[in-house]
Amino acid sequence: MARKKKKTEETHTKIDQDDEEDFIEDFEIDFEEDLDLEEELDLLDTDDLSAGIETKEELIDKDEERKQLYLSCGIHIGTKLLTGDARRFIYRQTNYGLYVIDLTQTDERLQIAAKFLSKYVEEGSDRVIVTSVRRYGKEPVRKFCQVLGCRAITTRFIPGSLTNPIIDTYIKDASVVVIVDPHADKVVLREAKLARIPVISLFDTDDTLEGIDLAIPANNRGKKALGLAFWLLARQIMLELGKISSEDEFPYTLEEFTSKIVPMYRQEQ
Repeated sequence: MARKKKKTEETHTKIDQDDEEDFIEDFEIDFEEDLDLEEELDLLDTDDLSAGIETKEELIDKDEERKQLYLSCGIHIGTKLLTGDARRFIYRQTNYGLYVIDLTQTDERLQIAAKFLSKYVEEGSDRVIVTSVRRYGKEPVRKFCQVLGCRAITTRFIPGSLTNPIIDTYIKDASVVVIVDPHADKVVLREAKLARIPVISLFDTDDTLEGIDLAIPANNRGKKALGLAFWLLARQIMLELGKISSEDEFPYTLEEFTSKIVPMYRQEQ
């Protein structure tokens, strides 16, 4: 009886390993056990996305390397809520309720956003406004703007800054606005809509497209995911501008774009 049980366990282990390889190849994520609250926080708002996920160590080529980077930073991990607007960006839903974003669309739209922004980026100008209210988005936004010379707004956005030319904070040259979260950055999103300024936004599974001209489907809560999104975007813009000739020449690391804030639940441990 014990030998039969051991054989069954070995069979299940082999099946699990095969399933894990399929997940990595198909951008899927699947857990056999239910996650507790801390593990779900790790996925959605985290500095460590390795909980329950293992990835292959061998990198076959640049595409494989990019895919592994996406997976390790959790840019594909959505929420347990799904809007009608976000449905088109979903790859699947996990057993415990989280929606998984289609990484193919994330990658394509990052490329499109970089090509579009490269037409407006000018050193020291206010043509590209990048803003974030979310705490994990502030450092990526500041670094992105430092690298490309854009205007970063990581404090409270003053109403009228895009629509009222008589106030001191008015930004007259604004041509494009980039936001992290349509919910958290709703003030600047509403202003940009009134001023008829195009808006590019990271777009999670619980967001809506109202007021957004170009949505980039991505986890816009996790700090590794946010760091990765702005790091990739900055690198691609520099390629579009001809400031670097290859991705390897990008002189900044992913860590420089990632927030150093430690979540409160981890500080208490």
